[in-house]
Amino acid sequence: MKVLFVSLASLASMVLAQNATGTSSGAFPTASPAWLADVKPVGGNVQSVPTGAVPTGPFQNSSITLAGYPTGWATPPTNSPEVTAVINAINWGIVPNSTVRTADSKGDLSFAGYDANADPDCWWSASGCTKPKHPNVAPDVVNCPTPGTWGLTYDDGPLTSDGGAYAEPHLYDFLAANNNQKASLFYIGSNVIAAPAAAQRALADGHTLCVHTWSHPPMTTKKNEEIVAEFYWTLRAIKEVTGVTTKCWRPPYGDVDDRVRAIANQMGLNTIIWDWDTNDWAMPGSGGGTLSPDTVDGYFEGWIQGRQNGSDTASGHIVLEHELNNATVSMAEKWLPQLQKTFRVVPVSQCQNDSHPYWEQNFIYPTDNGANTTVPSSAGSSAAASGTASGSAAGSSSGTKSGAATLTVSSALGAACMAVIAAFAF
Repeated sequence: MKVLFVSLASLASMVLAQNATGTSSGAFPTASPAWLADVKPVGGNVQSVPTGAVPTGPFQNSSITLAGYPTGWATPPTNSPEVTAVINAINWGIVPNSTVRTADSKGDLSFAGYDANADPDCWWSASGCTKPKHPNVAPDVVNCPTPGTWGLTYDDGPLTSDGGAYAEPHLYDFLAANNNQKASLFYIGSNVIAAPAAAQRALADGHTLCVHTWSHPPMTTKKNEEIVAEFYWTLRAIKEVTGVTTKCWRPPYGDVDDRVRAIANQMGLNTIIWDWDTNDWAMPGSGGGTLSPDTVDGYFEGWIQGRQNGSDTASGHIVLEHELNNATVSMAEKWLPQLQKTFRVVPVSQCQNDSHPYWEQNFIYPTDNGANTTVPSSAGSSAAASGTASGSAAGSSSGTKSGAATLTVSSALGAACMAVIAAFAF
């Protein structure tokens, strides 16, 4: 006879964490990928989530040497032994046979011939769809459930020496100096290899590391094997550099459909999008565009006003920002202190109650169902909310090092609790 003592709160935490990581989809793995088992992390990494002061200032371990990686900022070859091993491990029978999309030389996708109203492939770029149409595919994470929550995310990092004075640890030091703020960071594999000390610092500072592909392509334009290669080398880079095997990713430009989701899920990755887009990547700067910073300021102002005047009460939000260049970092640092006065600013893993965003069990992150969820109270304001939600792939990317990319989690708590209890019955 087995005796089980477990609180309802513990069961709720288990179920919510399972939903948040997509393990209920049926295709999501239950253990760390075997095809990464032989990756030996470099030294100098923390072994758990920091609980106090975090390191700041110049990097102490800046001479990390890595070898055997493909060319940066290009889709890796698909015939390497490493990628072949992953391809052979995937159950292709449950991956939708969706059309491989096309894009022009500027990276703008072609929607010719696709019925966006029927949207058979839940193609985000065409329809904004985040709830899969095919079985065995986990839904995207799109927002934070609790109103007044700001899910803080930065794409395209770590910002390498190309960023000049704004290269990391510039943003990470700023976050540490402002209430030891934590964020979800969506890393490009090529940048992790180019700036490994920055990735190590991010982990040591308590941020959550996620995948943003190896070369930042529109993923629906890639063949199945190329998708695997984009994921594999980024996962490998993050694990070799930091020692963690992450379970989250964000598609560049938000470009994802059920085919890409299904491959990501089988490689242990949940898809995280956003519901508020700052469009900061489009401001003038390296890899940027011509969008006036005043426009981006207006988005932040509108979101803050909406919360203050009581019109923003339906849910919390996941917000797309970038550590792309001096312009995006400056904008992030300008607005964070004001956001902290109005919103409860947290990483996505916290608002989604995912205490284990990595396969490594020694990293246990704070969650809303185990922490104080008090948010700043709404105050009266004369201005109405304004701002932008997610847009099309062509409209929210720079085509170079810009980023883009959310998860809706539901929980059948009662049934799941009973299932857990039944599993322990004699």
